[in-house]
Amino acid sequence: MGKFVKGIIAIALLAYSGLSGAQQVLDRVAVVVNDGIVLESEVEQLVQQVKRNLADSGTQLPSEKVLRIQAMDRLVLAELQYQIAKRMGIAISDPQLQQGITMIAQEQNMTLDQLREMLEQMGADWDSYRETIRKEMAIAEAQRASVRRRVFVSPQEIDNLVEAMNQMSEQEIEYRLGHILVGFRDGANADEVQATRERAEQLLERLRNGADFAQAAITASSGPRALEGGDLGWMNINAMPTLFADAVRGKNKGDLIGPLRSGVGFHILKVSDVRGIQQVEVNEVKARHILITPSIILSERKAQEKLIELRASILNGDISFAEAAREHSADTGSAALGGELGWAEPSVYAEEFRRQVERLPLNEISEPFQTQFGWHIVEVIDRRQLDATKRSQQNYAYQLLFARKYQEELENWQQELRDQAYIATLIE
Repeated sequence: MGKFVKGIIAIALLAYSGLSGAQQVLDRVAVVVNDGIVLESEVEQLVQQVKRNLADSGTQLPSEKVLRIQAMDRLVLAELQYQIAKRMGIAISDPQLQQGITMIAQEQNMTLDQLREMLEQMGADWDSYRETIRKEMAIAEAQRASVRRRVFVSPQEIDNLVEAMNQMSEQEIEYRLGHILVGFRDGANADEVQATRERAEQLLERLRNGADFAQAAITASSGPRALEGGDLGWMNINAMPTLFADAVRGKNKGDLIGPLRSGVGFHILKVSDVRGIQQVEVNEVKARHILITPSIILSERKAQEKLIELRASILNGDISFAEAAREHSADTGSAALGGELGWAEPSVYAEEFRRQVERLPLNEISEPFQTQFGWHIVEVIDRRQLDATKRSQQNYAYQLLFARKYQEELENWQQELRDQAYIATLIE
C-alpha cells in the first residue's frame, strides 16, 4: 500500500457526498476508452458534486458544457489508469481495502461505523463506495509502479540541494500556488504550439484584468487540479517542479506568472498566498515486529489468523514478544533480535508500516496489518526527536527532489496514456 489516503478521501467524498438515494441511474455510454467505458451517470454525478463544492466555496460556476468536458476528462484519465492497473495484475484484497477505508475514517476523525452512517445519510451505497475505494487504491498502485522507475535522483543533485538549502532562506517560505495548464498534444507541430501559446497569453491577460483564477482553471485548464480551481496547495521552492521554482522565487501574494512552456503545454501560475515554515525536525521510533509471509501452503487469511493468535498469546503473557518473534517471524534479521528494528525514521518503512509506527501509542501492539512483504504486528518501544543532521538533510533533500520529479513524470505518464489511447466521446 502506498500514499493514497488523502487522494482517496478527496475522490471518494467527491464521488459520493450529497448523492440522492432516489437518483435515477443512467446507463448510456458517454465515452469509449480503449476497451472500457465511462457512463453518462458517472459524468453527471461528478458534475453535480463539483457544482456543490464550487457553490460552497463561493466560486462562480462555469458553463454546464465546460464542467461536463472537465468531468469527462477526469473520468477518462481514471479509466485509463485503471486499465493499466488491471493489465499489471494489481488486485486490492479485502484486508487491504479494509485497511484503506479504516485510514479514511481515521483521517476524518471517525470510526468505520460513523463513516458508513455519514455516507448512507448522503445517499451513498456502502458496497459501491467500497468498490470505488478499491479502484482508487489500484490506480494509486499503478501510478507508483509506472512512475517511480522513471525517477532518478543522483547523489550530486542531493548534495547540491543540501548546500543550497544551507545557504538560502527560501526553504523557510511556502507558497500556495494556483495552476492552469493550456496543453498541446504530444508531437504538436510549431503552428499548434504557437496557437497554444497565444491562447495562454490571452488567458493570462484576462486574469491580469481581473478574471477569477479558479473559474478560469475550471474552464480552461487541462491540469490535474482543474476541477479544484487549479489549487496545488502549499509547497516550498525546493518541492516545486524546477520550471515553477525558477519563476516563483521571490514573488509575492497575488502575483501572476507565465506562460511557462513545458513538454505538455503552457503553464500559468498564481501565488495565492505566502507563509513561513518551521525548521524540519527529525523524529525517530524504536520498534519491533513479527512478520508472517503468505505462501502456497499459507493463505493470506491464515497468515492474518496466525498473527491474531500470536498477539493474543503475547497479551495474555503466554509468550513474550521477543520469543514469538524469534520463533515465528519471517524477517530473519530482526527475528534474531527479538523482532527489534532499532532506531529509524518512520519514512524508511513501507507506507502502511510507517502509518502504524507513527500512530501507535508506546508499548501497544498493533492489530495485524498487511504490506507488500506480508502480514505484521508491530510495537513501538520508544520515540525520540533529534537535531537536524547531515543525514537527515540529505534524506529531506532526496524527498523534495523525488517529489518534484515524481510529479513531473506522473503528468508526462498520464499525458502519454491519453495520447496512446482510443477515446471516442458519444455524448455532448
